[in-house]
Amino acid sequence: MILKIVWENVRFRPARTLLSILLISFSVTSILTLVGMTRGFLDSSRQRNEGVGADILFRPKDSSILSSLNGAPLSEKFVDQLAKEPHVVAATGVTNQLIGGAFDSVAGIDQASFTRLSGPFLFLQGHELEKPDDIILDQYYANQRHIRLGDKINVLNHQWNVVGIVEPGKLAHLFVQMPRLQELIGSTGRVSQIWLKLDDPRNTEGVIDQLRSKYKDYPMYSMKDLESLYSVDNVPLLKYFTDTVLVSSVLFGFIVVALSMYMAVLQRTREIGILKSLGASKGFVIGIILAEACLLGIGGTVAGISLSFATRWILNTLTPASFPQSIVVIWWPRAGMIAVGGAVLGSLFPGLLAARQDPIEALAYE
Repeated sequence: MILKIVWENVRFRPARTLLSILLISFSVTSILTLVGMTRGFLDSSRQRNEGVGADILFRPKDSSILSSLNGAPLSEKFVDQLAKEPHVVAATGVTNQLIGGAFDSVAGIDQASFTRLSGPFLFLQGHELEKPDDIILDQYYANQRHIRLGDKINVLNHQWNVVGIVEPGKLAHLFVQMPRLQELIGSTGRVSQIWLKLDDPRNTEGVIDQLRSKYKDYPMYSMKDLESLYSVDNVPLLKYFTDTVLVSSVLFGFIVVALSMYMAVLQRTREIGILKSLGASKGFVIGIILAEACLLGIGGTVAGISLSFATRWILNTLTPASFPQSIVVIWWPRAGMIAVGGAVLGSLFPGLLAARQDPIEALAYE
């Protein structure tokens, strides 16, 4: 009976129903988009690190894997020293510098040693770095900035010649010759981090223990360690931001449904009076309001999930390098529970208001 009444109420007021569902869907979409961007950014960073082909990452003192690598604190002499360690078959130093904000960076590489470690770039257009002012872009960055082979690009207040566009998935989105980048940032002879490749990945833990005995103050990570560290819980700012958006979404859903159901109660004063005069209990009336709120929450969830595919397409088309978005299916039920929970909470007051109406006054309402 309740479901039939709810369905008729929804069906005969399509404009209000669709507007409520659309507003609730904004909360769901914002949650899924934020989570998708966070997961996409972390997955992209992890995949690019894996694309280097290394087994161990050697970092500067007082740094963590999730801290920004801006500048070059390590002396290049470490590259030669680490290359001579047992089981190490290739070593390369990389100089990193952030550009245009906190999400994009350019990598200065020694192309010969980088290629020995990770293999050659897969060129879609162009060729390798040959001159000091050459730059290689991956396809994501080239598409995002609408840059073509042969164009000039300003990075770090320096004009570079785009000589190659490569498939994404190796360390960074932009690559230049390391000596030129070191010169521009005032870090000649220094690198940001060092990647090591071993003769057998099974020797990784033993080599790390050996290196830690010699370089006690320098963090170093296996690729397995790196993979486990790339999660939202390990990035405090992202976690706080995500929690803030989740709380805001619950409040938004609460307010939307509260206003919608309050208006519904006012519009149905006579209907509620008729139900109560026929013997409907307060619980029955509240049940109708809560059931309709749940239906709106479920509808908003479905619409929000659909809109999250649209936001992914927009972000991955316009900003594939800086803000990649993933579809995180595991968050669909969570977002749905948040939406439905906010809807139910928002309908409690209107439901209690409807249940307390006097049937005689309600029947006389015009």
